[in-house]
Amino acid sequence: MKHEITNWGKYPVVETQFHETSDILKIQKIIKESGSVIARGNGRSYGDNSLNKENIVSTIKLNKFISFDRENGIFECESGVILSEILDTVVPEGFFLKVTPGTKLITVGGAIGSDVHGKNNHKEGCFGDCLIDFVIITETGEIKKCSREENSQLFWDTLGGMGLTGVVISARFKLKKIQTAYIRQRVLKADNLDQIFQYFDELEKWTYSVAWIDCLQKGDKIGRSILMVGESANLTDLPTKWKGNPLNPKKKKKLNIPFNFPSFVLNTLTVKAFNFLYYFKQRQKIINNVVDYDTFFYPLDAINNWNRIYGKNGFIQYQFIIPKEVGKKGMTEILKTIANSGQGSFLAVLKLYKKGSPEAHNSFPIDGYSLALDFKINSKLPALVSQLDEIVEQYNGRIYLAKDSMSKKSLIDYVKVPETGKFDSVQHQRIKSNR
Repeated sequence: MKHEITNWGKYPVVETQFHETSDILKIQKIIKESGSVIARGNGRSYGDNSLNKENIVSTIKLNKFISFDRENGIFECESGVILSEILDTVVPEGFFLKVTPGTKLITVGGAIGSDVHGKNNHKEGCFGDCLIDFVIITETGEIKKCSREENSQLFWDTLGGMGLTGVVISARFKLKKIQTAYIRQRVLKADNLDQIFQYFDELEKWTYSVAWIDCLQKGDKIGRSILMVGESANLTDLPTKWKGNPLNPKKKKKLNIPFNFPSFVLNTLTVKAFNFLYYFKQRQKIINNVVDYDTFFYPLDAINNWNRIYGKNGFIQYQFIIPKEVGKKGMTEILKTIANSGQGSFLAVLKLYKKGSPEAHNSFPIDGYSLALDFKINSKLPALVSQLDEIVEQYNGRIYLAKDSMSKKSLIDYVKVPETGKFDSVQHQRIKSNR
């Protein structure tokens, strides 16, 4: 029986055979008997990279912890384990993920397939930089252990390979030691793009950095932003009330979006209003404070089903990166194009990146700046994406495949894996059809 499956952006939707099991022998059988198959974790990627019109193997039931070496800070688990489950276990023990994206609701397998990055990419790289080894089922159903020393080509092809090399079933990776579960942060308001790039340069030594941008501003206010930089807080950084239990912040109640918003709710006026309120809620130019790790790393995870804000047709997240030396010029052109289109995003995030090791040939980062924007699905969106693609290509940039479901081939075919044809996605089929 076929099921309709989509990812977090709710676009596109595919009808497929959906297999959800923790039985390794059954997964091997599905792979061997399938003409085409892809693995899917918790479905939190925005694009079509974990969708397949014939067969999808869900790893969500591969959810067991295998080991936790507290002396060396090494964690091993099955690939369907969600990052939030790891954090709930390791943070009270004084550890944190070395690299985490902006949501803790993805699986370890997804973190490997997308080689995810976070607010510290410019300092500490991608998830692959803390990955020790993993176990994968290949197209023949064979189980292989992969590391930098063992089956190294398959290791590097899989890292950032968008699931095109097999189904990862377990992994081992390094954690980082922390004194507290809090972040010492500095928040700065930038009047425009010139000032936000100045702040990024001045504060590049901070481990974590991310900026929110009001993407509908024009003229001398273009790029109006709020930059947040942070460091893991030491015990001495905490107010007295938190020092008694520094590794266990109080859990907060989550908000919930109970239904899909009508399509008319999200429009240029409401996005402008949101951006105005978000920018001016901070009255001071600079704030120094301490916040818990959920507030700093995962603000959107505090809202269940927030993707319903975009309505039943869903949305895309358009994330691109361009070289650092043309960062300001390219971002200016991109923001002008978005402002002129009127299709603003109230989730526009700017980050600084560095290129990883040459072996990590499928990883998204280069030495540059990335901007991620959410756009509601509508009839005008493909034309805007096409315009943005042309600008990104002009500046020698690329698109992040974990988010993509609409961009042109030349920006998304940098991922190179053996052309087996067994593991395939809607995204990969789009690339191949345009060759």
